Amino acid sequence: MLNYEEDLKGLRRDKDMFFRTDIDSPIPPEQRLSFRGLNYFPPDERFRVEAKLTRFDKPEPFCMATSTGESQTYLRYGKFEFGIQGTEMQLFLYKSAEDPFAMSLFVPFRDATSGVETYMSGRYLDLEEHGGDDYRLDFNNAYNPYCAYNLVYTCPIPPRENILPIKILAGEKSYK
Repeated sequence: MLNYEEDLKGLRRDKDMFFRTDIDSPIPPEQRLSFRGLNYFPPDERFRVEAKLTRFDKPEPFCMATSTGESQTYLRYGKFEFGIQGTEMQLFLYKSAEDPFAMSLFVPFRDATSGVETYMSGRYLDLEEHGGDDYRLDFNNAYNPYCAYNLVYTCPIPPRENILPIKILAGEKSYK
């Protein structure tokens, strides 16, 4: 556990440095000098869960609403089924409609912390696809979309089917 926590804290420090100093940071330039870092829940192993991926035979296009009122098209690729806090859950996952052969899996979600402890529109998980059906969803890596820091960004809003009825007290908190 110690190496995992230290690795996670290192990734968070690197992200804070990127947000503070990089030209591609979503933090507005006039706020970067005063930027002190993002807010996170402490690492918690209970939010690293084993999940089973069910791929859909024919992924269908799915229009996801965005923070600017437009929509973006994804492929509704499959769903993860997992247990957390004694409850069976599922989250749908998406792939880029522009590059359906990409190995990146996109899991936008909201939970009972959304709008309270975490960003109101939800958070994201990204995973790399591999050949099997067994995955680990690590909610300690849940992150806010760029529109949480700067309204110039257009960000997908997690669909209703990806609202979890529990609190995911892991990952990134709201940006103040």
